[in-house]
Amino acid sequence: MEVFRIGYSFLLSLFLLLLVHAPSAQLVPAETRILYQVQQFLEYPDVLKGWNNWTNFCSLPQSPSLVILCSGNHIIELTIVGNKSSPSKVPKPSAANFSIPHRTLSQGFSIDSFFTVITKLSNLKRLSLVSLGIWGPLPAKVDRLDSLEVLNISSNFIQGGIPPEIATFKNLKSLVLADNLLSGSIPDLKGLSQLEELDISNNPLGPMFPSLGNNLVRINLRSMVLRSQIPPDFIKFNRLQILDISSNKLQGPIPSFLFSLPSIESINLAKNQLSGELPASVSCHENLTFVDVSNNLLIGMLPSCLGSHSKKRKVIDSFNCLSKNTSAKYQRPYAFCHKEALAVQPPTRKQKERTTVKLGLVLGVIVAVVAIIAVLGVLVLVVYRRLERNRAKEYKCESFVFDKNAAHTSPVVHGRHVPRTMRIVSLNLPPYHVFTLEEIEDATDNFDAANLVAEVSQAQIYRGWVRDGSAVLVRCLKLKRKYSPQSLQQHMEVISRLRHRHLVSVLGHCIVTYQDHPNTPSKVIIVLENVANGSLRDHLTDWRKREILKWPQRISIMMSIAKGIQYLHTSGVIGNDLKIENILLDESLSAKISSYNVSLPSKVGSESPLNGQDSPLSSSENTDKDDIYQLGVILLEVITGRPIISPSDIDDLKLQLEICLAESPSKLKDLTDLSIRGTFAYESLKTVAQITISCLNKESSSRPSIEDILWHMQYSVQVQEGWNTSSGNLATKL
Repeated sequence: MEVFRIGYSFLLSLFLLLLVHAPSAQLVPAETRILYQVQQFLEYPDVLKGWNNWTNFCSLPQSPSLVILCSGNHIIELTIVGNKSSPSKVPKPSAANFSIPHRTLSQGFSIDSFFTVITKLSNLKRLSLVSLGIWGPLPAKVDRLDSLEVLNISSNFIQGGIPPEIATFKNLKSLVLADNLLSGSIPDLKGLSQLEELDISNNPLGPMFPSLGNNLVRINLRSMVLRSQIPPDFIKFNRLQILDISSNKLQGPIPSFLFSLPSIESINLAKNQLSGELPASVSCHENLTFVDVSNNLLIGMLPSCLGSHSKKRKVIDSFNCLSKNTSAKYQRPYAFCHKEALAVQPPTRKQKERTTVKLGLVLGVIVAVVAIIAVLGVLVLVVYRRLERNRAKEYKCESFVFDKNAAHTSPVVHGRHVPRTMRIVSLNLPPYHVFTLEEIEDATDNFDAANLVAEVSQAQIYRGWVRDGSAVLVRCLKLKRKYSPQSLQQHMEVISRLRHRHLVSVLGHCIVTYQDHPNTPSKVIIVLENVANGSLRDHLTDWRKREILKWPQRISIMMSIAKGIQYLHTSGVIGNDLKIENILLDESLSAKISSYNVSLPSKVGSESPLNGQDSPLSSSENTDKDDIYQLGVILLEVITGRPIISPSDIDDLKLQLEICLAESPSKLKDLTDLSIRGTFAYESLKTVAQITISCLNKESSSRPSIEDILWHMQYSVQVQEGWNTSSGNLATKL
C-alpha cells in the first residue's frame, strides 16, 4: 500500500510538471502556414532551416537572429536577422538586374507578394527583417499592419521612395529603414505621434529636411542627401536624446538651442556645410555628453560649454575655421570657410530680383561680344592659314622634324612666362632637346638587342647613354595612323612641358619619317629620364626592399603619387595608366609616375608616345575620376601589402578594409602589411584607409577630387609626424 501511494505521488508530480512546462500558446493553423511561406520567400536562410512540420513556433528559444513571440495563439513579434551584406558593402545594382548573387534574394523574389503574406499577421506589433537580401520597392500595403509598434527593415536592398502610407501608423514607436537604397523626398512623418525612434540613415533621401513629430527620442539621418537648413522646429523636441544628422550637405547656422534641449545627450553634426559663429551665450544641458561639429565651416570661438572639453563632455571640432579656445590641432584658415560658405549660400530674394533685372542687359552684352569675337576669329583664321602654308615649307630636315625652338618656348604660369632653363634646373634635369636619329642610334648602340629593356604594345624600350654620360630610357613607338607634322609638333610641345618632380620627365624626342614621304612621320622616339631604383611593385614584393618601406615612407610615397596626379590633372592630362608597376622610386624613395597620356590633337583613339597604346584621353568615357579609382587600387596594395591581380581582389580587399574600419583598431592592424605594424599612428592609417575606400567607390561621381585626397594625406602625415615625435626613434623601436 505504501508503494502504491509513493507511485501515485510520483505520477501526480510528473503530470503537474508537464502541465507547468506545457506550451503557453499554440499558433492558429493559418499563421503557422504563413511562417512556412515566409521561410520559402526568404529562400530558406540558415536561421530558419530548422523549421519542419513538428516545429512549435511559440516555444522556439529566442536568439539575436530569431524571435517569435505569441499571445492568444497569434504572433505579436517576428524578428529575423540574416547574414547577407547591406548595400554599403556591395556595388550598387543596376535597375535592369537588381538582384546580386549571394547578396540579395534571387530574381524570382517578389517583395509585393512577400508583404501580402506578412500583412496577414494582423496582430503583429514588432516586425524586424534585417540583412535578408530583400529587394524591390516597399509596397504601400505595409500599412495593413495597423498594430505595429516597431518596424525594422534595415540593411536590405529596398529601393524607391518611402510610401506616404507609412505615416498612418497610430502606434508606431520605432521606424528603422537604415542602410537600404531608398531615394527621393521623405514623406511628412508628423502623423506618427507615438514615434520615439527614427533611423533612415545611409539612404540617398532628401534634399529637404523631413517634417517630424516632437515626441522623438532618437533621430538618425546620417549619410543622406539633405541640403536644407536645420529646422527651427527642433526647439519643441523636449524628449530628444540622440541626434545624428552627420555626413549630409546641411547649410546655414547651427541653432543654438540644440545644445540646451531638456533631454539632449548626444549631437553629431559632422561633415556638413554648416557655417557661421555660435553665440558666446550658448548654454549646454548637463546631460549633453557628446558633440561632434567637425568638418563644417564654423568660424570664431566655441561657446565656453563646448570649448572647455571637460571629462564629462566630449567635443570634436576639428576641420573648421575656429580659433583660440578649441583644443583641436587641425583647423582650416578663415578664408577657406568664408569662401565655401558663400559658395553654398542660397541667393536671397533681393539678389534674385537684381539678377532678373540685369538679365536682359547681360544677354545684350554677351551677344555683342560674341559678334565681335566672331569677326576677329575670321580674320585670325585667314592670317593663320597663310602663315601655316609658309611654315610648312620649313619641314625639310632629315630626321624631320619641326622648328627646334618650338619646344623651348617658355610656359605660362599664373599669367607670366617662366624661363624654361630656370624651371628645369630646379628639377636637376638637362634642357629639353630635339634629338637627331644619329644621336639616338649612338645612345642605344644602334638599337642593340642587349640594350632592349621591354616591349609593350607598339613600342620598344631601350637603355641608353647620351653624350654627357647620363643614363636614359629610349621608347620607340611606331605610328599606326598618319599625322601631320603640325599635329605632332603641338603634341610634343605639350609633352616637353610636363616636368614635375613626381613624373618621369621627357628629356627629348626624335621623329623619324618615311624615306619616300619625308613629310609623313613613321615613328616617334621619346627619351626619358632613367629611374633605376625599381618600381613600387618591386619594393612591395621583394621582402628585403619591403622592410625598408615602413608606414612613414609609404605615406610619403602615396603623397608623391597624389601630387603627380594633381599636376597632370591641372595640366589637363587625365585617363592615365596608373598602375603600381608604373610607379617608380628614386634613390630617396620619392615616387615618379612613368606612364601618363597626352592624346594627339584632333584624333580619336590616338596613340600616346608615353605608353605606346591607344590613349583614353580622347574618349569621353574617361575622366579624372578614373585616375582616382586607379590611385585607390594602389593605396589598397600599399596598405595591405597584398598584390592585386583581378577586379575581384579589389572588391574583396575593399570589403575587408570597410569591415575592419567599422569593427576595431586591432582588426585594421591585422589587415595591414606585416612590415608596417608598430610603425604607424592609428589615426594616420585610418585616414588613408577611409580615403582609399572613397577612391574605390563604384559611382565615379562619388569619388573625391585629387585635392581632397591630398588634403587628407597631409592630415595623415601631420598625425604621423606627431606620433613619431612622441614615440621616439622609430628605428630603435623596431
